[in-house]
Amino acid sequence: MDINWLGHSCFKIKGKQATVITDPFSPDTGYTLGKQNANIVTVSHRHPGHSYTSGIHGEPHCITGPGEYEISNVLIIGLASYHDNEKGNIRGKNTIYLIEMDEITICHLGDLGHTLTEDQTEEMGNVDILMLPVGGFSTINASTAAAIVRQIEPKIVLPMHYGTPLLKRELDPVEKFLKEIGTHDAAPQPKLTISKNTLPLVMQVSVLEL
Repeated sequence: MDINWLGHSCFKIKGKQATVITDPFSPDTGYTLGKQNANIVTVSHRHPGHSYTSGIHGEPHCITGPGEYEISNVLIIGLASYHDNEKGNIRGKNTIYLIEMDEITICHLGDLGHTLTEDQTEEMGNVDILMLPVGGFSTINASTAAAIVRQIEPKIVLPMHYGTPLLKRELDPVEKFLKEIGTHDAAPQPKLTISKNTLPLVMQVSVLEL
């Protein structure tokens, strides 16, 4: 499995039988999607920075909310959550996605705005790769993100939704989260290539380059 970060909360997950793209963004974010093809697209919420499905080629199946889906031998479970810590009264709802492919479980938290309940953590089960927002302002901040990592205990953490020179909005940089989580050796890499047999025994944080 190859995982590339395309910017913001958008990852391209290329497995043996399918390609999944999460939260595709519109050009007004400052990022550029390029020509991306996928079998499946997941959308955590209906904000243009997370739901630009028209920018993805290949007539993908678009998943836009809670439920259980099986497409191209990929199992996806959408879990209801909120975009804020006031049960959605400020920014609305958010969908967390569990993506099971190639014997690996990936969790994409979307624009989560709160810590997880015990029931939510139990429902997620064992997560191999966690994609979580760390930039604050409209989602959880670095300290809350670190607390959620400790709740879920994944094998690999992929930070997302943080400030970069390209992004046309104010978010905290990824370094704030790295300091909070106590990681000092997360050198950026172009992509993550992983299989069930090469998952680390000790949790690692990977920062992906654009």
